[in-house]
Amino acid sequence: MLDAHAQENRNLTVDGITINVPSLPDAVSSIVSAAQSGDSFSVCTLNLDHVAQLEQRPEFRAAYRRARFVTADGFPIVVLGRLLGTPIRRTTGADLVEPVCQAAQKKGLSVFLLGSNEPTLELSAKRLGEKFPGLKIAGYFAPGQNFDPYSPEADLAIERIRASGAELCFVALGAPRQEVFAARCLDELKGTGLLCIGAALDFIAGTQTRAPSVTQKIGLEWAWRMLHDPRRLGPRYARCMAVVPRLVARTIPQILTARLRKAA
Repeated sequence: MLDAHAQENRNLTVDGITINVPSLPDAVSSIVSAAQSGDSFSVCTLNLDHVAQLEQRPEFRAAYRRARFVTADGFPIVVLGRLLGTPIRRTTGADLVEPVCQAAQKKGLSVFLLGSNEPTLELSAKRLGEKFPGLKIAGYFAPGQNFDPYSPEADLAIERIRASGAELCFVALGAPRQEVFAARCLDELKGTGLLCIGAALDFIAGTQTRAPSVTQKIGLEWAWRMLHDPRRLGPRYARCMAVVPRLVARTIPQILTARLRKAA
């Protein structure tokens, strides 16, 4: 079994951000364990869109650096991990919600839902409660569309989460707002883990449709989404594709070092 230092050396670092949670089961167990310990922490899921934004948004990079747990949400990142010799599996924000709720229900941990809109949150809470009887949903709050992580509305959101006593909070505000807000909460909330989950609650409520599982498994969820919303997602994925050559070039030294160490 690898010791902590050896495991750290095997973790993939993408543009200065370390993927330290290699799979969904690892993510769920790490999150629940930290919540049971009463820790304050944040969870981010790194994808190519985030990598593209990290260079342009210092506050986004700072938020990522403060995250306790980072998963790989993006097939190219998974491939780079495998080249490094680390068996990374893709774990998105949408993947996390139900397994974490299932574990939270078993451990008696309460959850809070933040983001999207009131009808979506109400329906998400109802469906999660039905699927996991006994799950403690401490509350939910839907801020406005132009939510600012440092606004009076954000102050109100933090107060709502604090008053709820929730040990876990699902933050569905979209990047980079959700990550920046989660990082701010680390300084203002005690004993709450914040999971940045993107559109996950919309998927649960059915207000958005997630790509079929087969496209997820073969790394083509992005293509399915773009075909269904080309005007909005086309420019985003073009930026993502432009990131890939630079990302590979920056990761090659890490891969070569790992392979030479293994061969020695």
